[in-house]
Amino acid sequence: MKKPSTTKLSSRGQVVIPEEIRTRLGLEAGDQFVVVGEGNVVILKTVEPPKAKELKALLDRAQKAAEEAGITPEDVERAIREVRASK
Repeated sequence: MKKPSTTKLSSRGQVVIPEEIRTRLGLEAGDQFVVVGEGNVVILKTVEPPKAKELKALLDRAQKAAEEAGITPEDVERAIREVRASK
């Protein structure tokens, strides 16, 4: 682990990630993070969107699982309507 850096929380709730860390981790403007806080610890974890190929594979697996479970497109539409109606 490298030497820790310090930063401050701005009045707008913003935190600057030091340049050395941004460079080392390849972080760029617009990158998104999941933020977890517990006690006095704050963790930032980068969120990377899936690649098109990975997303297609995930959708294919989900479709196969739905077919094997006997779930139809109409079942999905009905479930969506029910959830939206309950809000």
